[in-house]
Amino acid sequence: MADHRQILSMLSALLGYPEPPLLGELAEIRAAVAGHRAFPPATRDALTALVDQLSSRPLLDLQEDYVETFDRGRANSLYLFEHIHGESRERGQAMADLLAMYEAKNLFLGSGELPDYLPVFLEFLAHESPAHARELLVEIADINRQIATQLAGQGSAYSAAVAALLPLAGQAPLALAAIPRDALASRQVDGEALDREWQDEAVSFLGAQAPAAAQAQAIQFYEKRPAR
Repeated sequence: MADHRQILSMLSALLGYPEPPLLGELAEIRAAVAGHRAFPPATRDALTALVDQLSSRPLLDLQEDYVETFDRGRANSLYLFEHIHGESRERGQAMADLLAMYEAKNLFLGSGELPDYLPVFLEFLAHESPAHARELLVEIADINRQIATQLAGQGSAYSAAVAALLPLAGQAPLALAAIPRDALASRQVDGEALDREWQDEAVSFLGAQAPAAAQAQAIQFYEKRPAR
């Protein structure tokens, strides 16, 4: 995976909660996307469209859209273990195991960061060898495909950034239809309806399999972003 560190860090930035530093990096990200050979042309075009949309809207609007897109239901969640364990107790042990994997490489999370947050995981992969990064991308390929498909179905330009992880894992790219230029405009997402569609999907990550049924006892986790 040529230049894997740059491309994984770039995708991590695009999928993170929009902050002022991101806006200053968008021109560089756009140039990197345009010249990156790891992506098929359709993937480059979709990523470029996402970058252009992020560049064209006020930061507050971007932040509101991000919350509306990713925080209203489990189907769109960027917290990987939500797609496997939900809020069951098994998620706590899975988090601890993933955190130990980071710390074994002398990588430590900041306050309020959860290890299964996809942008955090991508930053970890950026510090791994290309071969190991690819292996771990393969492990989350099913999760990423399902998230990207959900986002594309909602007309979200963010689908491009998640779908871009598939060719990096050697997987068939997702066929993304053209996303309207105003696709990042605030919209209502029916989180409960999305979760009902999602609840029977079986996915795995790092050897973990979704429990057969939701557990009654749950652990409360803090959020990466401050409450708004």
